Amino acid sequence: MARDTLLYVCQSCGAVHTKWAGQCSGCGEWNTLAEESKSAPPGAMKPSSTARGRGLQFETLQSDTPEPPRIVTGVTEFDRVCGGGVVPGSAILLGGDPGVGKSTLLLEVTAKAARNGARVAYISGEEAIEQIRARAKRMGVADAAVSLASATALREILTTLKRDKFDIVIIDSIQTLWSDAHEAGPGSVTQVRACAAELVRLAKDNGPAIVLVGHVTKDGQIAGPRVVEHMVDAVLSFEGERGYPFRILRAGKNRFGATDEIGVFEMSDVGLREVTNPSALFLGEGKERAPGAAVFAGIEGSRPVLVEIQALVAPSAYGTPRRAVVGWDNGRLAMLLAVLEARCGLGFGDKDVYLNIAGGLRISEPAADLAAAAALISSALDMPLPQGCVVFGEIGLSGEVRAVNRAEARLREAQKLGFDRALAPAQAKGKVKKGDVAITSAGLLTEVVERISQNRY
Repeated sequence: MARDTLLYVCQSCGAVHTKWAGQCSGCGEWNTLAEESKSAPPGAMKPSSTARGRGLQFETLQSDTPEPPRIVTGVTEFDRVCGGGVVPGSAILLGGDPGVGKSTLLLEVTAKAARNGARVAYISGEEAIEQIRARAKRMGVADAAVSLASATALREILTTLKRDKFDIVIIDSIQTLWSDAHEAGPGSVTQVRACAAELVRLAKDNGPAIVLVGHVTKDGQIAGPRVVEHMVDAVLSFEGERGYPFRILRAGKNRFGATDEIGVFEMSDVGLREVTNPSALFLGEGKERAPGAAVFAGIEGSRPVLVEIQALVAPSAYGTPRRAVVGWDNGRLAMLLAVLEARCGLGFGDKDVYLNIAGGLRISEPAADLAAAAALISSALDMPLPQGCVVFGEIGLSGEVRAVNRAEARLREAQKLGFDRALAPAQAKGKVKKGDVAITSAGLLTEVVERISQNRY
């Protein structure tokens, strides 16, 4: 008879407890422990320290076996984020908020890959086949040779994928699958971990590239144990702000390509449309730039992107001034305001400060410091920056403007979109040829304040 051991597993972080508690000791969340039983099969032998396993056969780093060619799906932005196409035998985890368009994106990927000759399967545990067909008809891809199935039983899915050979398999979603080897319910930490492990093993042994769709928690993290993110080869996140039609596909982990690479899409009535020039998308359309607006020349993965940073400095109507940020780090803004007050003599203690990244993009690189500072200075002094000027550079606590990487790529992207001048660190002076982009170098933040106040560039 099987021996049952009751365990309590946190559904938020996956920590295992031997007894129930109101709060998880691993992540601190309340009321997340769920009872699960761990059964030992009849006749199971206890592991012995004297038991011997098979010895390992070591190999060298050299190999004569050529790498298999990547599967180019035809969705250029998706292939870019994957590193140039999908690698056969790889496992990809795609996460995103509900309704952001994960299923729409993957249906577009499978349809175009099928038209390019790949054998693809789309297995959904959330939607009926007729629902998928209706979406495909709306997107105009109903004629693609995509094999559809609606299933949640892991055993049936594994049997089918071992029998029928596919190049790409979509599992939508991993939280809906269940394995009869475990008594926990679908979506639990145990089931997600077990089902993901079996599917990753299938990808490595049989060769199909498997894309797992994962739900996200209220904090934006992929639901389930973090070990799933370690098992897969790539973790992609599909992001989008409500009210904006733009969607960002971002690689947080990629064993076969660059991390922090992004792909840009635009959501429409007939599905997703690829955006080949994100810089023109994120820039404002006004001919004259208002005070408080600065164009930042940034780098997202391997792609230079120009985006408008908007700032508003206004007198505070309350005792405690407000600090509101959209698309940037709150702590970074607090540090920047402190440097402007301590090193440049600008006072923000009695003013509300609002900072916004236009277009719904989120920026995390330190090179945006100078652009954000220029926008704040411009708003505080009510002096607009020149229309054809881009800004980039990192700011230190002493007020110095520090150099950033890939300055040449930033300036080339600015020149391509018609910008003829740049406010940048002094080290960027030699990055462009004569007559391309006129660079106004700044070594200290006080120089930036002086140039903006006197309109000298």
